[in-house]
Amino acid sequence: RPFSLNAANRHLSYCKDTHFPCTGYDAREENLLSEQSCGDFFIILRNNKQVMVKRQNIQVKDKTFAVSIPEEEILQRVKAVASRINEDYRGQKPIFLAVLNGAFVFAADLLREIDLPCEITFVKLASYQGTQTTGAVRELIGLNVDITGRPVIVVEDIVDTGVTMAHMLETLRKQNPSSIDVCTLLLKPGKLEVQLDIRYCCMEIPNDFIVGYGLDYDGFGRNTRDIYTLV
Repeated sequence: RPFSLNAANRHLSYCKDTHFPCTGYDAREENLLSEQSCGDFFIILRNNKQVMVKRQNIQVKDKTFAVSIPEEEILQRVKAVASRINEDYRGQKPIFLAVLNGAFVFAADLLREIDLPCEITFVKLASYQGTQTTGAVRELIGLNVDITGRPVIVVEDIVDTGVTMAHMLETLRKQNPSSIDVCTLLLKPGKLEVQLDIRYCCMEIPNDFIVGYGLDYDGFGRNTRDIYTLV
């Protein structure tokens, strides 16, 4: 279901079964993985069985990060969102617009789960420097396909303030697509500064800085299978 700034507080009510609830989903009904922290280990709940996984830290430049979302859970959530897209866009030929650089891993995994006739293209927008958003949005690589009259799905790695996404949606609407939906891997409801409708969201997270699975710290850390949080 659409996510809006007015609903942020409601969505911040995390259920006891998971640290990373998905917008529009009940993780328990979907039998997705859930995590609990236990010192140096993760307790992964899979099919009502507990599996203990060693927590690993990585060094990215001058900062240390700890595993917060393992690859297996990421892929489960991506698959669930792709299933919704397949259902919602049945009979259509959407264009997936992946935002570089951060969304390239997510976009690849997402597209492999899409069974619709579709296209994918890329745009690059920048608002990050180091671990903080700069607030300034610059369009670095423009759209190179005609989206007039076409359904567009924007694929983003993370939405936090929403400023970058709002700028991008404003630009895309000028080209008169038939529809625009946003599909983000991660959402930080507590940091939203603008009103956005986010139809597809894999996971909501707290206001922590993260790397891995395509997300970076000053260009490094994208090449991990798990997602890590700054410690």
